[in-house]
Amino acid sequence: QVQLVESGGGLVQPGGSLRLSCAASGFTFSFYAMSWYRQAPGKGRELVATVSNTGGSTNYADSVKGRFTISRDNARNTVYLQMNSLKPEDTAVYYCRRALSSDSWGQGTQVTVSS
Repeated sequence: QVQLVESGGGLVQPGGSLRLSCAASGFTFSFYAMSWYRQAPGKGRELVATVSNTGGSTNYADSVKGRFTISRDNARNTVYLQMNSLKPEDTAVYYCRRALSSDSWGQGTQVTVSS
């Protein structure tokens, strides 16, 4: 079955950087676009970024454009989210998922931006 394991979160000061990873298994990774989502406390889940199956095309939410970069390594079945210039409003649990799928959510990885 589909398994997605997120990692790389933590506590970082405003202006700092983090790199999230999502290890995928249970499906042919290179066939699917992949997305990162986030859910802040008391808010709904938000689509953050999507990368095409080849990595050649990406899309971002306006709130992260220019600060976050999504990428993937099909040889390692892993998708990444490089987050720079982090802001307190980026604090959330971050999840990955096959784009436009109804996959079950993983455990996510907590990102806290605070001084």
